[in-house]
Amino acid sequence: MSTTLPHSSSMTSLNSNSDPDQLSTTPDDDHARREWLIRNLGETVCRQLGIYRIPDDLVLSVVIPVYNEVRTLHEILRQVRAVPIAKQIILVDDCSTDGTTDLLRKWAETESDLTVVFHEKNRGKGAALRTGFAHATGQIVIVQDADLEYDPAQYPQLIQPIVEGHADVVYGSRFSGESHRVLYFRHTLGNKFLTFLSNWFTNLNLTDMEVCYKVFRREVIQGITLESNRFGFEPEVTAKVARFKVPAIGDRPARLCRIYERPVSYNGRDYHEGKKIGWKDGVQALYCIVRYALAD
Repeated sequence: MSTTLPHSSSMTSLNSNSDPDQLSTTPDDDHARREWLIRNLGETVCRQLGIYRIPDDLVLSVVIPVYNEVRTLHEILRQVRAVPIAKQIILVDDCSTDGTTDLLRKWAETESDLTVVFHEKNRGKGAALRTGFAHATGQIVIVQDADLEYDPAQYPQLIQPIVEGHADVVYGSRFSGESHRVLYFRHTLGNKFLTFLSNWFTNLNLTDMEVCYKVFRREVIQGITLESNRFGFEPEVTAKVARFKVPAIGDRPARLCRIYERPVSYNGRDYHEGKKIGWKDGVQALYCIVRYALAD
């Protein structure tokens, strides 16, 4: 787990003789611990551990599409808020029917750090994400499901290639070494087949196209026109990112997106626990892979 935090002028610093055991446990001392680790272990080792410096002014926009997740909303919001990165938290309610809407309306009035948007009718995850992306103002944008299948503590590792200037887009991967809950073999096989087919058309070498955790520079995701309303978002955004050109800046010419992949853990749900994706969504994904490979 990364200890990366944005720098704050109010945070204390350590001298070269400081002992980390003497630090208090207040949040402000996280910065001091990080600086001590970088100074004593070296930047190379720390970068491999996900410990690195984040610019003072960086803001991460967290887009959370929500549909009937009243049981998990408090916990996922607690986990997102706990990540030591400056954040804009955007919750998009897709016309929930289980009490989620009432809870979010209350939060919209009382929680000043939240941007809450409501759909008047159920339109699907892709539509909710489009709404969330339109409200994003941070330099980096990440997709977060509300169902506790993915761990927000991994944000620092996921955004690291973008912060360090190596990537424009980062995909998580549930198949690259992190722990994951053992569930449905046929789902895994289906995911790998869809990823293979997507890679065939995009000429990318992703291992998990269907993963929730996708991270974008804001100008990339807001520069793409998305259409899919349901889970077709995943193959559509992948196809469009693969051919999106980052505009020229100064002496730097326009170029295709640089796409990275980072391993993520996965605590998948079964259908009794509220999992929503089904075989019809797999068929739609097949259609979207071919559809968006051939034309916008």
